[in-house]
Amino acid sequence: MLWALVAATLRELCGRHPERVDAIGITNQRESVVAWDRRDGRVLAPSIGWQDQRTAARCAQLTAEGALELVRSSTGLVLDPYFSATKMAWLLDEGLSTTNLALGTVDAWLLWNLTGGSSGGLFATDASNASRTLLYDLDQGTYGDELLELFGVPRAVLAEIHPSCGRLSSVSAEGIAELEGTPISALAGDQHAALFGQCCFDEGTAKVTYGTGAFVLSQQGATRPADHEGLLTTVAWDLGTHGERRFALEGSAFIAGAAISWLRDELGIIEDPASLEPLARQCSGAEGLRFIPALVGLGSPWWDEGARGALVGITRGSGRAQLAHAVLDALSFEVRAITDAMAEGSAHPLVSLRADGGVAVMDLLLERQANQSKLLVERSANVEATASGAAMMAGLAEGVFGSLPELSATWAAESRFAPFGDDEAVDQAYASWLDALERSRSWA
Repeated sequence: MLWALVAATLRELCGRHPERVDAIGITNQRESVVAWDRRDGRVLAPSIGWQDQRTAARCAQLTAEGALELVRSSTGLVLDPYFSATKMAWLLDEGLSTTNLALGTVDAWLLWNLTGGSSGGLFATDASNASRTLLYDLDQGTYGDELLELFGVPRAVLAEIHPSCGRLSSVSAEGIAELEGTPISALAGDQHAALFGQCCFDEGTAKVTYGTGAFVLSQQGATRPADHEGLLTTVAWDLGTHGERRFALEGSAFIAGAAISWLRDELGIIEDPASLEPLARQCSGAEGLRFIPALVGLGSPWWDEGARGALVGITRGSGRAQLAHAVLDALSFEVRAITDAMAEGSAHPLVSLRADGGVAVMDLLLERQANQSKLLVERSANVEATASGAAMMAGLAEGVFGSLPELSATWAAESRFAPFGDDEAVDQAYASWLDALERSRSWA
């Protein structure tokens, strides 16, 4: 289904815009896993999404066995069902044969199909996606033998690791006939592509993407930064012949836009996401109501898969507007937890946040974020930074853009939000939310 939708979209694009396509860049949800047979392209099991929690017990077991130190020092990540390796191990434990098996992230699945699939398709990924699997050793720049053994994933079923930027192959007639011969010149995980699309090319520049979840990445340069409690160390991108491999510190909040969907789909509080901000503005604040968005556990900086969502402080005066406000507040609080951790753990202090993603269109959220994080928040003129980042990376590979400074000149802010108001009141609201959050910990 996923490949069919991508193929249909590309064919529609070719029909609407028949002019020549210079290059294709692929970006994707990073940790989700697809299993298929390389002989015929059959998908062998339902894909496992990044939010899936089925391997929580396995992660807890590995932690109890003392594996966390190896994982942390090698991968920069933590033992959490969020990442790919335990998902892959679960599929193998379900009885998948390793003969002709491909276990890949979504970028690898799309690239393989675009380049011919079972008729010689390229099975490859890039360093940014590989660094999210729990199998990639940041210092070695490849899959680590100890990690493969720990999770029981054979090297032969994994995609080759390529730079994020550079011509990998071209579209085949078996892939999309209308695009045959078009270079495929970039692969990058969605948050890495957004960091690139926000032109965070200087050390310490940072972005926050408010999508299904909220993800803060700060570019840290060509030397691996020291791991910091609660944060992830990851490959930002590898530009191959066009530049160095760069690292980033990352904080991942699993729920952002997903909380808004919950209000619409499960509670019927709003009819559509665009109505959330006007509803929240009907009151002056959440009036003591605190929402904990741990609908699939908590990510950074707590990493508690047993936490569950909560509403604390409900009174008879708590209504739809207060709940809408509490949800937007919660998004700003969870991102503050990440930016506070980065302020402590980064050698390159944050001075601003470049905001993108569908939820970033809400002024009220970005006002709250500027106050909570005590940073200038700049909403990009193009909030679809993930897609533009993949395109920019492909354009750099093919000479459409000549350099990173040339790309930087294309970035513009649509709006800027500076901190304002009473710091003491801002901090009290955050402390109240943290108190409520502690009541949701280790619930499951």
